Amino acid sequence: MECGHCCNYSWVDFVFTVLGICTFLFDLGADFWVAAEFYLQGDYHWFGIVLSFVFVSSALLQMFSWSWFKYDTELENFKPRTTTETLLLANGGRCDRLKLLHIFQLGFFLRYVTAIEQGFQVWWKKRNEPGHVIYLTHDLSMLRLFETFSESTPQLTLMIYIIIHNNKAETFQWVSITACFISIAWMVLEYHRSLRFFLPEKSKLGCSSSIVYFLWNLLLIAPRVGAVALFTSVFPPYIGLHFLLLWAALLLWAWAQHTDFMDSRPGEWLYRAMVALIWYFSWFNVAEGKTMGRSLIYHTFMAVDSSILLGTWYWYRDPIVTDHYVLPLLLALLASYLLGLLLKTIYYKLFHPKIWQPLFQAGEDVPDNLVYRSLSPTDALPSVINKRMGALANSFYFSSSMQTGGKTNGIEINAIM
Repeated sequence: MECGHCCNYSWVDFVFTVLGICTFLFDLGADFWVAAEFYLQGDYHWFGIVLSFVFVSSALLQMFSWSWFKYDTELENFKPRTTTETLLLANGGRCDRLKLLHIFQLGFFLRYVTAIEQGFQVWWKKRNEPGHVIYLTHDLSMLRLFETFSESTPQLTLMIYIIIHNNKAETFQWVSITACFISIAWMVLEYHRSLRFFLPEKSKLGCSSSIVYFLWNLLLIAPRVGAVALFTSVFPPYIGLHFLLLWAALLLWAWAQHTDFMDSRPGEWLYRAMVALIWYFSWFNVAEGKTMGRSLIYHTFMAVDSSILLGTWYWYRDPIVTDHYVLPLLLALLASYLLGLLLKTIYYKLFHPKIWQPLFQAGEDVPDNLVYRSLSPTDALPSVINKRMGALANSFYFSSSMQTGGKTNGIEINAIM
């Protein structure tokens, strides 16, 4: 898992990792506070749902983390790089100790500990080994993305529904909503930023592009969450059926795109199930090839679905309770969605980094789950440091043909959404 000289790791990257675990702990703490408040108030139904979101999400993270750890430790060139890894993987007990940590739901925290330890050594002690910490950071970003859409986003939807249902909001609910929004927006941005490490010829996100990227993701996710929450407020029993039917259809769509992310067939289906869950709330590119058509199909379908949810809520709502805010709310959701699409277009037209030398045919997009290195002709070929992110690397190494015909000498590579 070596890295060539094209990799770089700075104090900013280290701070991002530290802030990542801080946002995660803030979100987790808010979840347990909410659960405790519901329990003390006698709302055992909400208490159980909140905890189920937390524990199901944690279990999913541990399964992905364990699968990746197991693969990494079986590589011939694998070796511990930090004190934590050395202690856990010494004397041939690597699998048993790691498995035990994941069973006790600590595997994800282990990744943060090792990433922070290694990141500090690279940044502060100036050790010229950034490849390993970048490898760890990328896996963490993907896991946080999974956690965000399997726990934070459903939790946000639940809190909004409860506020609408009770027609009032308590302090702990606002704290939970704030934590969920921070987790969603921050981790989407952090994941996208982490991807830049694996494409060294691309410029990393600047301040302006980061702000635009942050905003359009937030603006597109918000109306979807609002539509689901509003529909739930009038038909609580049917939101589960709606989710299962839509999730199953999205799962089949993920299968039809022939994803190849995990190292086993069961693991691949677990990944597709997670992708379908993400798609329930937001677009996520998972397959190579042109994504314009798939993105258009997705956004059209989800816009129609959200419109149906909002229309159902409007028809069956209680007018006495909702008349004073129904029009501003619907206009706000519509404005958020349209502004999000506009900012997304602006981002990809003006801010999205370009590769100076295309590595594949013009018009093809790199899937979010596949990342590989771009090299100038004078660069030495570094080893692929993450098989999960580099399955297509060999197909594009040393590509030197420049695309012409009126197209720009650079290709956009779609990251998340």
